[in-house]
Amino acid sequence: MRLKEWQLAFESFLLDQSATANLTLGDSLIGGPTLDVGTGLAIYHNAYQARLLEVLRDDFPTIWNWMGDEEFDALAQAYIRKYPSAHYSLRWLGKGFEGFIREHLVPEQSAPLAELAVLEWAFTLAFDAVDGQALTINTMATLSPEEWPALQVKPIPSLQWLECRFNSLALWRSVKEQSDFPHSELLENPQVCLIWRQGLICNYRSLESAEANALQGVFNEGWNFAELCAELAVIYGEGAPLQAVTWLKQWVQDGLLERLER
Repeated sequence: MRLKEWQLAFESFLLDQSATANLTLGDSLIGGPTLDVGTGLAIYHNAYQARLLEVLRDDFPTIWNWMGDEEFDALAQAYIRKYPSAHYSLRWLGKGFEGFIREHLVPEQSAPLAELAVLEWAFTLAFDAVDGQALTINTMATLSPEEWPALQVKPIPSLQWLECRFNSLALWRSVKEQSDFPHSELLENPQVCLIWRQGLICNYRSLESAEANALQGVFNEGWNFAELCAELAVIYGEGAPLQAVTWLKQWVQDGLLERLER
């Protein structure tokens, strides 16, 4: 058996739920005085499956805490069976977990769990994102008065924008802080949550609707600073420039923005 054929046969064995090795693979191995070939292969198979479960537990600790060991492992194993790991890095194993939850469970169960999966996966995406060149207060201080009206910004690469209909952030925070786990609840109004990375630390915060709408306009509509002030004037009147500067300062201090060069 050639090396590539042996590797493919071993991969097939690891992915086989029944853990049945083909004869060619079994015949290519030699057992020892205390460990026969079948037992040795079974150890590798069990270890691989256990590692996959461990990865999903690490990526979705709040869902694991909510469901408990038995139910979570059953859900995770069903996911792995339907969507086996197809990437050389296990970092991408949980990419489709949210979609699988929606298709595997009834809507009453899947809606809050899937939203929680999106939230937890967003932290993974934020942590692994490439570095950006975030604006700083010192950088903003160097802008001339003529530059401010046309100033445009964009989100840093790690920024994740979520709109939560359930109290997913409260559930996640309770596990992070090791406090009492609250009941899942449908929020009266959706909650916008930002997740991003500074250095090696992931940060998060929720936004009130007015601030969320302003930041969405800056990101999605491409408002420059003058246009931001004009949009806010509808609500804040003469106080619009002050509100715009207050939010812009907060976004810069949080490290959310890069300058958009035209």
